[in-house]
Amino acid sequence: MPQLLAIDYGKKRTGIAVTDDMQIIASGLTTVETEKLISFLRDYFSKNKVEKVIIGEPKQMDGSASESAILIDSFITKFKEVFPNMIIERIDERFTSKMAFQTMIDSGMKKKQRQNKGLIDEIAATILLQDYLNYKK
Repeated sequence: MPQLLAIDYGKKRTGIAVTDDMQIIASGLTTVETEKLISFLRDYFSKNKVEKVIIGEPKQMDGSASESAILIDSFITKFKEVFPNMIIERIDERFTSKMAFQTMIDSGMKKKQRQNKGLIDEIAATILLQDYLNYKK
């Protein structure tokens, strides 16, 4: 079974997570500089079977689109041009970064480690993907 891949898109950095081949568990893959994201994905897709890409949909507390939604929509337009056959699904990403930071605290990471914003992005992508898997069950 092909993997699912989640993207926690950011202006500077983008967190990426993938499932195992059985699509049961989400794991953090890496954090990529956003300007290198398409190149990274092109390489990753050439080496791995990916069925679908899950992309966070940033929303305000009232459910309306957040200001970063425009950046993500622009990325999705470019993504579809480069990968026209890849399926994209959106999922609400509210609180994933806060949950990622709390996960770092709960796991006993030292303050210096918790300042690694790239790790927060990767964990946020993992939470996003695991939420998607739980929702699909």
